[in-house]
Amino acid sequence: MKKIILIGILVLILAVVGFSVWKYKFVGDNGNILEKENLIWVSEPLPNTLVQSPLMVKGEARGNWFFEASFPVKVIDENGKELGTGIARALSDWMTEDFVPFEADLEFQLSATKKGTLILEKDNPSGLPENADELRIPVLFNPVEMIKVEVYFNNDKLDPEFSCNKVFPVEREIPKTQAVARAALEELLKGSTDTEKEEGFFTSINPGVKIQSLAIEDGIAKVDFDKQLEFQIGGSCRVAAIRAQIRETLKQFPTVDEVIISIDGRTEDILQP
Repeated sequence: MKKIILIGILVLILAVVGFSVWKYKFVGDNGNILEKENLIWVSEPLPNTLVQSPLMVKGEARGNWFFEASFPVKVIDENGKELGTGIARALSDWMTEDFVPFEADLEFQLSATKKGTLILEKDNPSGLPENADELRIPVLFNPVEMIKVEVYFNNDKLDPEFSCNKVFPVEREIPKTQAVARAALEELLKGSTDTEKEEGFFTSINPGVKIQSLAIEDGIAKVDFDKQLEFQIGGSCRVAAIRAQIRETLKQFPTVDEVIISIDGRTEDILQP
């Protein structure tokens, strides 16, 4: 009998110690998971685990964390740079005060830092600060070497009269690559960020444009785009701005002296005003 009691006590001690160890691993850099555990919790990924894109996020949140069955999710690096955003969606009825399971599939850029944060924001359609809330979970990245490139946009603050072909550079950080010119163009096609827009930068290039090929030889860059580049564009000024954005983004590189733009292989009769 005593042996059974001793075994029971030992099991209880091990359970208490195990729980303490499990809880202790979140005591360091645990974001605010303990503070928010009665509102939202995440089963994947666990705090301080290595993550990569695409990242599957799973957990449960109270129904009032959602609005229209969803809430925003994002990943930032150690410097606060936003790497990617997504939407978490309820997997069952969210019109409840109980916990509701959710999932989010989040794609994000490579990070130059080893640490970052996964942020799950309470959906707040009112926009009122008192209704805002968020869960912050520390995560780890495999850092990559980054390089800086310039992309060129028009700017209505630096050029209030809008000189059409007058464009200005903004600096972007991208993962180091052999195909740096193409990577710079890809950044250009993403358009200006919210911060850049606040500074007056804007793009004249249609959203959704794809690069079909890029070759640089003897100082000449030949870049071919799909037909989205010239979809419903009008006016000689906008055409000049589009050409200037592409040309100057490519001419930042010492191997490029001239730029030839084509659409589906055509160089004649393209980008007509």
